[in-house]
Amino acid sequence: MKRLTATRLGAIGILLSTAALADGHIDNMTPQDLLPRAQEEGAVVVYSFTSRIGRVEAAFEEAYPGIDLQGFDISSTEQIARLKAEAQAGVTNADVIYISDTPVVLTELLETGIIAPYVPPRVADRVPEEYRSPLLAQRLSTKVLMYNEESNPDGAPIDNLWALTTDDWRGRVVMVDPLQRGDYLDLMTEIVLRADEMTTAYEAHFGQAIDLDGAANAGERFIIDLFANDLILVGSTDDVNVAVGAIGQDNPPVGFTSYSDRRDNADEGWALQVANSVVPAPGIIFPAVLALASEPQNPAAARLVIDFLMGDETETGGPGLAPFYVAGDYVTRTDIPPHPDAVPLDDFTAWRIAPAETATIRADVGDLVLTLQ
Repeated sequence: MKRLTATRLGAIGILLSTAALADGHIDNMTPQDLLPRAQEEGAVVVYSFTSRIGRVEAAFEEAYPGIDLQGFDISSTEQIARLKAEAQAGVTNADVIYISDTPVVLTELLETGIIAPYVPPRVADRVPEEYRSPLLAQRLSTKVLMYNEESNPDGAPIDNLWALTTDDWRGRVVMVDPLQRGDYLDLMTEIVLRADEMTTAYEAHFGQAIDLDGAANAGERFIIDLFANDLILVGSTDDVNVAVGAIGQDNPPVGFTSYSDRRDNADEGWALQVANSVVPAPGIIFPAVLALASEPQNPAAARLVIDFLMGDETETGGPGLAPFYVAGDYVTRTDIPPHPDAVPLDDFTAWRIAPAETATIRADVGDLVLTLQ
């Protein structure tokens, strides 16, 4: 019998470790198994579509000393462009991708192999299948019509989206340019996909049949009329929030923004509230997804970050989920109760997008928006 030296045993261990990485066994590892590997890697890079990654960075490094989480706040639209350019150059800079705008993510990043799915085994049985595949959704986010509840204590100042196309709201509707931020283009696309509901809402508001006047359907007609009514386009969601939500206004505008931005009302001096009673819907609700780079530089740390972002075993998910456990974000884990200050998901009237369906006409809607600017 041959005796194995320590050197040869170490070499075999390295080979076995490499094989485990190659054959996918790492996907089945617990956080405890991943931790020593992640600490050897020493760092992990996260592209995030939300600035809340800064809070995650601090919490993760406290929970897992020795791993430097480098979080970059990059919009989904910019992430998609950057990841495609990096792939074209044969470069992998990000380990973890935290992103929305799933209609484009699925077709231009996942199907092309730029990113890869990963579901932490610790939480897999607590996330419904629709939120585990084809990519893991950490939460549901929104782009919905918001109003100033200080100036409108009795509720939203409108009850029908078509009111936004009337003289009363000329120059008093604010949103981010849909050609600059994909989630807002997804909103415009959903309005077109819901043309039948927009037709019914038109007839309810104006008391007569809709005249499409050259538009393909009622959704397109709404978008055309909204832009013609001096829609105000701004560069960021915070610009919408300030315009709509700033306290002390007598006659504030309304705007499409993130329901979860109500979390900053007290700190920023806002009075944002969702117009949940507006028909046919106040906007859209969509997944915020987590994925791996197809070949992450730090594969163990990358998986550990995704596990961390899905929350721990405490009632509200602990520090990894704390930045997202707010009114207006809907965590996908079934064992974490909804935030008590939010409209219950079953009562939330925003449209849920179907990313694959959105992708089929999204470019056409973008072309329409371009002609209106």
